[in-house]
Amino acid sequence: MTLTAGLVQLPAIGRREKPIVFRIDGERTPGFKLFLSIVVAGALTIPLFSVWLLVYDRQSQQEEATRSITAGWGGAQVMSGPVLVVPYRTAATETVIENGQSVTRASEIAKELTLAPEAVELSTGIRPDVRRRSIYQAVLYDAAVAGKARFVLPPDLVRTGVDIAQMDMSRAELRFGLSDPRGLGANPRVTIGGRPLRLLPGSGNGGGRGFFAWVDAGSLASGPLAVEFAYDFRGNASLSLLTQAADTRWTVKSSWPRPSFGGDFLPQARSVGRNGFEASYRVGNLALGRSLVGTSEGAALAASDSAGPADDKAQTAAISLIQPVDLYSEVNRATKYGFLFIGFTFLALLMFDVIGGVRVSSVEYLLMGAALVLFFVLLLALAEVIGFTLAYVLASAAIAGLNTAYSAAVLGSWRRAAFIGGLLAGLFAVLYILLSLEAFSLLIGALLLFAALAGVMYATRRIDWGAPRPSPAQA
Repeated sequence: MTLTAGLVQLPAIGRREKPIVFRIDGERTPGFKLFLSIVVAGALTIPLFSVWLLVYDRQSQQEEATRSITAGWGGAQVMSGPVLVVPYRTAATETVIENGQSVTRASEIAKELTLAPEAVELSTGIRPDVRRRSIYQAVLYDAAVAGKARFVLPPDLVRTGVDIAQMDMSRAELRFGLSDPRGLGANPRVTIGGRPLRLLPGSGNGGGRGFFAWVDAGSLASGPLAVEFAYDFRGNASLSLLTQAADTRWTVKSSWPRPSFGGDFLPQARSVGRNGFEASYRVGNLALGRSLVGTSEGAALAASDSAGPADDKAQTAAISLIQPVDLYSEVNRATKYGFLFIGFTFLALLMFDVIGGVRVSSVEYLLMGAALVLFFVLLLALAEVIGFTLAYVLASAAIAGLNTAYSAAVLGSWRRAAFIGGLLAGLFAVLYILLSLEAFSLLIGALLLFAALAGVMYATRRIDWGAPRPSPAQA
């Protein structure tokens, strides 16, 4: 057996006149090398997918840590009210079968009329506080609410089927809702005509969350009922107001510089700066699309658990105190571009292999691709400790340096390795731009891929992908 110029030649056996020849790496065709690089890149999808799972796992741990930090403090709060709930009795008939005969019986049933205020003015001050546990953190806040509301009986009350004579005004309830009452402050204050009311937990006969007061609403028959209130509560991450009144005016101030406005209604005016934000809302019941008066059988719906008297769909104005960078979502987005990194690096190695005459083995493809996958693990680990931006700089510098040094040995030249290093530096820079400019990430990525494909097509336009490449000894 002889070994000649990349061929393994076995002696003839029996009548076979031609020797058996096996190709080794030196005579693989460019097309076959392209196929091998694709296979190696496909194998790297397994660890890349594992990185996605790792990001998801760390994000789940962060959420668990956040729940631990906020336990006993108060959740994302939704406040509502006040609403006035007045019990009344109405006649009802039912038909039953007794002894084979139809019998109609008359009875009285207890019902409740829920009245939303004609106007509500609220002002809320939010004092944020960032709490940390280990490497995790959560945004908590203290909120102080002050406001006043005015109730009137609508002139078309009779259209609801309720007469004032049926209503027991002396047993009315004034209800305030708060989605997580654990955060409620110690001394809420509610007054009518300057007279303080005794407050009780829950939402009266309707159950639910918040607090309420028994009131004598007899003055409603002759004029409006004015209510003033003030209370404090704690929460985390977000604060929402359930809009119910005919005219809702809500002003919010905070020192938090990064609010996010959401819900069904956006602020009428807002200003956001480094020292905090201020927002003002105004919502009318025509925008809510429901009446101010509603009736329910038995216990009325709690103010914190319903959208209002006549509609069970909650309509809110919401403000979130967002973190400057959600590092897990950023790392997750970055990981999705892992195939782009691997593809461009392998493409550069392939060009050196099929055009530059430098032999690159499949193992060398695999090792450089593994280093690129390791970049995302480093990015995640460092970002949890020092923040996303600095972590990105350190992780990209480490991986670009590692692959540049290794490619110098593989390609046999620091000049060629400098091309790989420059390519990686450009890729890391483009990826950071893609992560920063989320709205244009698809456009930039598409243009980058188009430019790369055009360059490869031009560089390989004269290559015979099916012809074996001669070894250096044959050349």
